[in-house]
Amino acid sequence: MPMNTTPASAQPLRITASRTVYPILLMVCATHLLNDMMQSVIPAVYLLLKEKFGFTFAQIGIITLVFQMTSSLLQPVAGMMADRHPRPYSLAVGMCFTLAGLLALSIAPGFSLILVSVGLIGCGSSVFHPESSRVAQLASGGRKGLAQSIFQVGGNAGSAMGPLLAALIVIPFGQASIGWFALTALLAIFILIRIGNWYKRQLAAAARKSAVTTTVAAHGLPKRKVRAALVILGVLVFSKYFYIASMTNYFTFFLMDKFSMSVQGAQYCLFAFLAASAAGTLIGGPLGDRIGRKYVIWGSILGAAPFTLLLPYAGLSATIVLAVIIGLVISSAFSAILVYATDLMPGKVGMIAGVFFGLMFGLGGLGSAFFGWLADRTSIEFIFQISTLLPLLGIITGFLPNIETRL
Repeated sequence: MPMNTTPASAQPLRITASRTVYPILLMVCATHLLNDMMQSVIPAVYLLLKEKFGFTFAQIGIITLVFQMTSSLLQPVAGMMADRHPRPYSLAVGMCFTLAGLLALSIAPGFSLILVSVGLIGCGSSVFHPESSRVAQLASGGRKGLAQSIFQVGGNAGSAMGPLLAALIVIPFGQASIGWFALTALLAIFILIRIGNWYKRQLAAAARKSAVTTTVAAHGLPKRKVRAALVILGVLVFSKYFYIASMTNYFTFFLMDKFSMSVQGAQYCLFAFLAASAAGTLIGGPLGDRIGRKYVIWGSILGAAPFTLLLPYAGLSATIVLAVIIGLVISSAFSAILVYATDLMPGKVGMIAGVFFGLMFGLGGLGSAFFGWLADRTSIEFIFQISTLLPLLGIITGFLPNIETRL
């Protein structure tokens, strides 16, 4: 069941629990779309960068690793700071780092400056995700799964748009056209300032309340079982995002290598996978509110396994269909995982969001580097044969405790 008890430091999450503030959720969703669209330009231009600078697959993996690790290492820290000292306009400030990173990436002359550029974009991500997750739960009205899905679907939709925009803009016009996305960053900053104004009002309202509410974990689990459940969730995030790393970063290369598909055609297929992921995300949160998040996590990760196991051995048409089904099924897990984790540790939304978004980015980066290294030593087809086994780890969801009541 949703846990609304919070400490004084997280008091803002309590004051609007009676209603869902859809305008704020939609603005957070829109900025997540813009944020992740800009970030998805990084893997979407790998083909261009590889051809222009002669990078190896290992170097491509290192670029992703720097981006993902920058954001993942900083996100838990940013989340803890957001829980203790909320800063309404930190979201807009963080987006300025993304703006600077995009401009630097558009003019980067080589590998070193490319790493600096993606690192700046990673810093922007480290601020955005935990703080905006707090805002989403603040505006949820108790429907945390729905709010997290609305927030998350923006990110998935933005990620899906990256390859499409790369195919339409960056690949035809070259590296310098990445700078055009700076206009998107400016739009996001404008929206985030408006969200900050609303957030500031909520903080002021909470400060006027004299009563202090003590955090009580409604599930009643001992700390040992809470830690064990968080470890299980971490393993599930590993299985999901190591697999997604192989798809996001190397699916285009797989299609070009196995089926001799064109660069733009492969980008369109990647877009189809990511668009299906966005749709699945929107389904997962509300479904978790109704039937239980544990069951959504189980069905999402383990349920994707039959399709991932078939993908490396299918023909072209079947491969595309399977990729869409996999994206639709496996993507519904993260919103349920994140809300389940915040229910385990009420009052620490920012920290939990930072940890799990950090895991998502960090494991995605490690997966990209690992599969890049493996592809250089074996083949692109081989890494898809190996990565298909990862969703089988979803079976451990059965060890998660039941901590919620269906709405």
